[in-house]
Amino acid sequence: MRGWGLIAAVAAMLTTGATPPPAPARAPQIALTFDDLPAHGPLPVGGDRLVIAQRIIAALAAQHAPATGFVNGGFGAGDAQAGKVIAAWRRAGLPIGNHTFGHVNLDQVGAPAFLADADRNEAGIKAAAGTGDWHWFRYPFLAEGQAAATRDAVRSGLKARGYRIAAVTMSFGDYAWNDAFARCTAKQDAGAVQALEASYLAAARAQAQRSRDLAKAALGHDIPYVLLLHLGAFDARMAPRLLALYRSMGFGFTTLAAAEADPFYAAAVDPAKPGPTATLEAAARAAGKPVPADAPLPPATLCT
Repeated sequence: MRGWGLIAAVAAMLTTGATPPPAPARAPQIALTFDDLPAHGPLPVGGDRLVIAQRIIAALAAQHAPATGFVNGGFGAGDAQAGKVIAAWRRAGLPIGNHTFGHVNLDQVGAPAFLADADRNEAGIKAAAGTGDWHWFRYPFLAEGQAAATRDAVRSGLKARGYRIAAVTMSFGDYAWNDAFARCTAKQDAGAVQALEASYLAAARAQAQRSRDLAKAALGHDIPYVLLLHLGAFDARMAPRLLALYRSMGFGFTTLAAAEADPFYAAAVDPAKPGPTATLEAAARAAGKPVPADAPLPPATLCT
């Protein structure tokens, strides 16, 4: 009955020339991505790579949040749990993509070696993905090539291989907390760990708002944001609280493919288009808007 009442009210407004109520705004969306599967960062004392992955997977499931994991096949060598991490990720129905075999920096190795390292990673990803879509690519260090010729050569190579690029439009340097957590855990500094928890959530909140502010300044509206995280021990510890934080800020969660269907990501979805991959910072600068500073990372000297 309430649905019919609303229809009647809108019809009456149209008949009398009154302005109908605006449609409810859609919640801003985040696509979660995790780099460095199966092993990111130092392992804290007593840590276990598989347990780290399982805790993140459980937090995602509790929030009904899709996520894509980016694999470095050369990571986790010698760790018996490394292969189990990828298997657990896939059993949870979570897709994987290519992050190169050795997490190589394009600006250091050049285009031919970079593409060769991406190719080296494919066999393991394809086997683990099964029938799933694995043709998403994340540049290590987000380095797409400072020289135009290098950048264009890699984009052309990725296009020929059928890849789409996983852009990043939201991040807060979570990797730094994983490093600090391992140090503070080794020193059994509970106070420092508690401070890390607070600063992690504060940085996540500040950077999420920063991304929204940049999008609205440059584009006039929200876009679906692609969040960069890592499969690290502190990320696992904080995952339930982090996802709850984003929910409390009004965000919903979506897939990487759905997020990058937005026109903002056109050059990422089609590497044949001129690069580099669009960022909100570059869009704001192009629009003549200021770009606020990033939230601070934990001090590199913490627990040293």
